[in-house]
Amino acid sequence: MLLSKNIVIILTGSIACYKACAIISKLKQQGHRLKVILSPSSLEFIGRATIEGLTGEAPITDMYSVGRSMEHINLIRWADLILVAPATANYINKIAHGLGDDLLTTIFLAHDFVKPFLIAPAMNTKMYLHPTTQNSINKLKKMNLEILETASGVLACGEIGSGKLLEPELIIAEVEKHLGLNLKSIANTTARSNTRSKKIKILITSGGTSEPIDEIRSITNKSTGKTAATIADALIESGLDVTYLHSQGAVKTQNQCESMPFESYSDLKNILFNQLRQTQYDCVIHAAAVSDYSVTAQPGKINSEQDELVLRLKKNPKLINEIKEISPQSLLLAFKLTATADESLIAQKVTSLFAQAQCDYVIQNNWSDIKNKNYRYRVFNKDQTSESINDLQSLCAVIFQKISISQKNLEETL
Repeated sequence: MLLSKNIVIILTGSIACYKACAIISKLKQQGHRLKVILSPSSLEFIGRATIEGLTGEAPITDMYSVGRSMEHINLIRWADLILVAPATANYINKIAHGLGDDLLTTIFLAHDFVKPFLIAPAMNTKMYLHPTTQNSINKLKKMNLEILETASGVLACGEIGSGKLLEPELIIAEVEKHLGLNLKSIANTTARSNTRSKKIKILITSGGTSEPIDEIRSITNKSTGKTAATIADALIESGLDVTYLHSQGAVKTQNQCESMPFESYSDLKNILFNQLRQTQYDCVIHAAAVSDYSVTAQPGKINSEQDELVLRLKKNPKLINEIKEISPQSLLLAFKLTATADESLIAQKVTSLFAQAQCDYVIQNNWSDIKNKNYRYRVFNKDQTSESINDLQSLCAVIFQKISISQKNLEETL
């Protein structure tokens, strides 16, 4: 029996689209032929380029574009299995009531109920348990559709409960089961290449260092680690293996991962370099705000009766400049915080960072935007071209895309 199958994967608008990317990546690695359909709202969470990087072809987004008018029929004929992951409450309720106003729902109306049609819900607990949604789920079950149970845990909205998309490994197992595939044969096939079968490992630094002045006081910065924590959660949701190095007061990840705290520059240096020497990371995202200077700390507590206090500061070597020296195989994404609107000065700082750290991408943001709680970023390539990002979720999608393309290119060279 051939292991390679035709699979249609439908993504609806949920933050869990990041997990779906892990499913797509794994199924592609196993040799399956994939066609991915993105709803308009899913494009708010994951980009076309991300799917193209994972599958080698552009996703389908519009049934009314030229040559696509019969796509819902052609895809059903082509597919051995259809998977909807993540499936929102909106999508589930629409198809249960026979609505067909877009490509995603008309595919269901064209379904012959012979091929497996799997639906993996992902939504807020209250939406999942709402009588309308539960009635729709029961209705679809009576049509012999396979509704994959949700997981319980911390949801993207911050609540705890059911409605969480199943982990990619569990969904893939359901796909394999419904296709009648020999899981042992697949495992043996994918194990032939360590690069293709391993879980992608990511190291992220987060928060700001705190430099002691004496045994009581310290100098620190205003970094909260929110951006890095959000990126870490998105990559964990995507099925990547994340190690999170964070300052004591930084925002923690909502999802479980290996987590290591640090305080000072020297703490971070020791933990970061030890990790790079002990573990082969596929990607390092250096987002921590590291102190440029350390204080020559004084023992005990400095007398507060003095009218003036002179501190001696010592310049710290840039940790970012040593990452590629220790771990040259790692894709390196460096954050650069600027405090100017002068484009020439920003370009100079970005160019300098590329030259000194040998990083692959620089993610630049401005202090004025941070103060106003505007999550605006620019992602620079080595050739100084850049793309502007106006929210954190889009930044997560772009970072995931860069990692995916890097891994795909690595696989093609082996």
